[in-house]
Amino acid sequence: MLRGYVMDFRGSWEEYLPLAEFAYNNSYQVSIQMAPYEALIIRDRLKEASDRQKSHADLKCKEIEYSIGDMVFLKVSPWKKILRFGKKGKLSPRFIGPYWVLKRVGPVAYQLELPPELDRIHDVFHVSMLRRYHSDPAHVVPVAEIEVQTDLTFEEEPV
Repeated sequence: MLRGYVMDFRGSWEEYLPLAEFAYNNSYQVSIQMAPYEALIIRDRLKEASDRQKSHADLKCKEIEYSIGDMVFLKVSPWKKILRFGKKGKLSPRFIGPYWVLKRVGPVAYQLELPPELDRIHDVFHVSMLRRYHSDPAHVVPVAEIEVQTDLTFEEEPV
């Protein structure tokens, strides 16, 4: 394209180089199925939309950190097809645990002390899969002693 302009303008082609650039960037390109200037506008609009979505997501984002020895619940809803935790369907638990935090692995991952029945699962989880366990002594239900008779029976009493 430039060779053709050099022959037509005989030595003063530098003056017409912006026109050649404009013509090339506004012509239809088969590989991207649009003009390059249109592609630049689309890229800028996608960047603006991405920045806008990121700013809204960052408002909801909060830094969550756990210390070694904290107890956390583990989110299990994505594992419904892989492992069953009690009931199936809508009544299956969303979180299981609590489990101890053993160590921090990277900026957003933690290693948990899992029980032996979960040995098929890797023990490092992203912070979004964890919820802090808040112990409350009021939630502990005392277990009443059951008096077993000599013939190994006991009397049931209503609570």
